[in-house]
Amino acid sequence: MRKTLIIISFVLIGSITQAQQKNLRVSIEVDGVCMMCKKRIEKAALNTQGVKFASWDVKTHQLSLIIDERKTSVKVIKKNIAAVGHDTKEIKATQDAYNSVNPCCKYRDKKTVENHGKGHGH
Repeated sequence: MRKTLIIISFVLIGSITQAQQKNLRVSIEVDGVCMMCKKRIEKAALNTQGVKFASWDVKTHQLSLIIDERKTSVKVIKKNIAAVGHDTKEIKATQDAYNSVNPCCKYRDKKTVENHGKGHGH
């Protein structure tokens, strides 16, 4: 009986370990409006342990990532991005964090977004 439990334990541990991927490709939506936002978002993602690659597209707002799930999770990355002032669908930046971004980066402000659409801003 004891031998059976040990074997089952090893099988379960092996299954759980296999479920976490070393090079998982993930894409998440992050609010922002300009190249300054891009730099801030990518830096916040890359400063998260386990993030190997991060590239945010200004037009689509998609952050493409390659992560090691054994070291981080998408939720942790989203929290780190929110901490520097950028919203994701699930985690919103606090007002203080949002207020810390450059005035040109105020993606919640309709007029700022419109100005970027007209080629103004960074």
